[in-house]
Amino acid sequence: MGRAYQNRKESMAKTSDMKAKVYSRYGREIYVSAKSGGVDPSGNLALRSLIDRAKKDQVPGHVIDKAIDKAKGGGGEDYSPARYEGYGPGGSMAIIDCLTDNPNRTFGDVRQAFTKTKCKIGTQGSVSHMFDHSAIFVFKHDDEDTVLEALMEADVDVTDIENEAGKITVFAPHTDYFKAKQALLDSCGELDFEVDEIQFIAHNFTPLNGDDIELFDKFLAMLDDLDDVQQVYHNVELP
Repeated sequence: MGRAYQNRKESMAKTSDMKAKVYSRYGREIYVSAKSGGVDPSGNLALRSLIDRAKKDQVPGHVIDKAIDKAKGGGGEDYSPARYEGYGPGGSMAIIDCLTDNPNRTFGDVRQAFTKTKCKIGTQGSVSHMFDHSAIFVFKHDDEDTVLEALMEADVDVTDIENEAGKITVFAPHTDYFKAKQALLDSCGELDFEVDEIQFIAHNFTPLNGDDIELFDKFLAMLDDLDDVQQVYHNVELP
């Protein structure tokens, strides 16, 4: 089945490494999920997953509760998703996911991060075809065949499954996220997911050298300073 696990593991790890202002970003995402899908986590699987992930990242309960209470009010900000793509230093590629209440401002801020680091923002689809948009689950389990059988019975189009050191990693299309998670819970009972996310995983990874490394670090730092930026995905080979 495919590409080296180590590269994908490094790509998954980059998100937590880059996060700053983590409370406000989780708060915004929880608010949007609760407002669009309902404030009850038992009936809103996306919200439940977000809350679980926030707790693992040590987001305080009052931050989570405040975001949900805000969604209950029905008013407040009207955030919408925005995605930008482009080329970074050394021929690298990046995808930036945002939640914004002012798309013009957000586009200008993201474009500035590109231009000030000699990068080039592209059009929609310019680099995303070089990534897999995948649902990813990592959890402790020792029977890969049982897990795969449960997913296949639930008609989940599994793209890859790994078993390493007593941990199963499942990759599936992002459109199968909810179906895959429910199948895993139905088959294995309550699971403590180490990773439970939808991410962009690059097909190939690009090493950087010299000044390109410094430019890439500056590029990520500028994006990380933007409140509207939720996630940054890239194909740079991490050290």
